[in-house]
Amino acid sequence: MILAITGGTGFVGSHLIDHALETGHTIRALARKPQAKRTGVTWIEGALDRPMSLGKLVEGADVVIHVAGVVNVPDRVAFAAGNIAGTEAILKATRLSGIRRFVHVSSLAAREPTLSNYGWSKAEAETRVQASGLDWTIIRPPAIFGPRDHELLDVFKAARTGYLPMPPAGTRVSLLYVEDLTALLLALAETPAAPSIMEPDDGVPNGWDNRDFARAVGVAVGKSIRVISTPRAFLRLASAADRLVRRRKAKLTRDRVSYFCHPDWVSHAPPPPALWTPAVPTPQALAQTAAWYRAAGLL
Repeated sequence: MILAITGGTGFVGSHLIDHALETGHTIRALARKPQAKRTGVTWIEGALDRPMSLGKLVEGADVVIHVAGVVNVPDRVAFAAGNIAGTEAILKATRLSGIRRFVHVSSLAAREPTLSNYGWSKAEAETRVQASGLDWTIIRPPAIFGPRDHELLDVFKAARTGYLPMPPAGTRVSLLYVEDLTALLLALAETPAAPSIMEPDDGVPNGWDNRDFARAVGVAVGKSIRVISTPRAFLRLASAADRLVRRRKAKLTRDRVSYFCHPDWVSHAPPPPALWTPAVPTPQALAQTAAWYRAAGLL
């Protein structure tokens, strides 16, 4: 098949391209900057706010997989531009091209749109997909991790000290290794399904208590971990400090503090087992991620 992919230069998108090529697909991928030539990949220079480039991206494709989005921008306007307007633009290009199949990567955050600007923007993007008239499937991944990810890198770094601050006690989270996510996205591209919203995870019932997750990261980096359950008030202070130091590049934004402190980020609507099941146990996947960080000189 010919797959049109947005977000192909990012963490999930780059793994998706690798996996798609390994399974014999041909790729058309959007990129803001020129990319190195790669057999099986046609890079389309453009962006979600450049309609002509989107027309070129989807031309001749069988399926559109929309991975691109923003996760760490300073305000609601920027989230709306990246996640809502961007989704509207690729939906329009998909319809104009006559393509029917559309796989949309959302987030569990869309389940709680009042908690954060990120969740609000993802929920609004989902409404556009559902009203598109296309043959759509929405995937809401939980916390994604794996090689090339820089969002959880700070957690791995902190674990090396033997102390790991985590959200308030009682919070639970589902996890998903990036390779398992890309396997699901390809299964959905290859297998038409009725419109639905799926929440994949690693198969651990009722997700992970954040303290257990912290200890699992410790095992991956070879450290015994003392978990520090961090009150919301302290996280807000840490967020303010992060903004002072890293300014627009701050990772612990106010948005994320609200997200982190929510008690239930457990996946509740897994894909049908006949379609997909996770293949890599999380402890093994965490160890592989830590090994990649070390090899890349990041850990």
